[in-house]
Amino acid sequence: MELGLAMLLTDYSIAPARLGSLAEERGFESLFLAEHTHIPVSRETPYPGGSELPREYSHTLDPFVALTAAATSTERLRVGTGVCLVIERDPIVTAKEVATLDHISGGRFLFGVGAGWNREEMRNHGTDPHTRFSLMRERVEAMKAIWTQDEAEYHGRFVDFDPIWSWPKPVQKPHPPVLVGGVGDKVLDRVVAYGDEWIPNRVKSPEELGERIAELQRRAEAAGRGRIPVTVFGAKPEQRLLERFEAEGVTRALFYVRPEAPDEVERQLDELAKLV
Repeated sequence: MELGLAMLLTDYSIAPARLGSLAEERGFESLFLAEHTHIPVSRETPYPGGSELPREYSHTLDPFVALTAAATSTERLRVGTGVCLVIERDPIVTAKEVATLDHISGGRFLFGVGAGWNREEMRNHGTDPHTRFSLMRERVEAMKAIWTQDEAEYHGRFVDFDPIWSWPKPVQKPHPPVLVGGVGDKVLDRVVAYGDEWIPNRVKSPEELGERIAELQRRAEAAGRGRIPVTVFGAKPEQRLLERFEAEGVTRALFYVRPEAPDEVERQLDELAKLV
């Protein structure tokens, strides 16, 4: 099982290039950065964490810009979005950003995607929360077409464009892995339909997750697919817990790094590196 890092990287924390270098030096396999374009002042949508929304949510750096900095300061570290809110992004522009980052990193990008939870945030982007999952599927499918076809086109309910030219194409073939985020009732349907991997968060226990992983692999086999990798977001840094996750079929575990002052981030990485 690979071990990586996840962070809501902010403007008041460590620089992304420095973070990438430290992560690679300490032996971590990957670095994932989260995304929020903004946070509406309204608190109509409750924070899933069950408390006041932490400050970092409204201070996050753009993940593609920050991950580019991390990629150019490293040689082996895989860089990923954990997750990119594709329902708030134009798919043609985002396809270009993904391909560019995969090009710059030499094929080290992991494309984590999700539909988000903040309904006011979605609405500010013109997205209807009730149709966001259908929108996410179409945008991912449209991006796959752009990455894999010289003259790509897509015609759906929410995404519709005639043949286009768009380069560069990603280094990874056919495209960077698409990690579908979430733990809802229908997430496995989404993973099998258009994902390459699953990235669940807010996992209650390895054994409970293991039951869903087993179901995921059964569905994958029925669909004529191979075994689907699973990345756990926000794993607790405990050796026995990690062993339980691995026994249940988890292929990557991500430790959450708090976006504090640079020296404190480095201290956290030193502690987490003891498990690598």
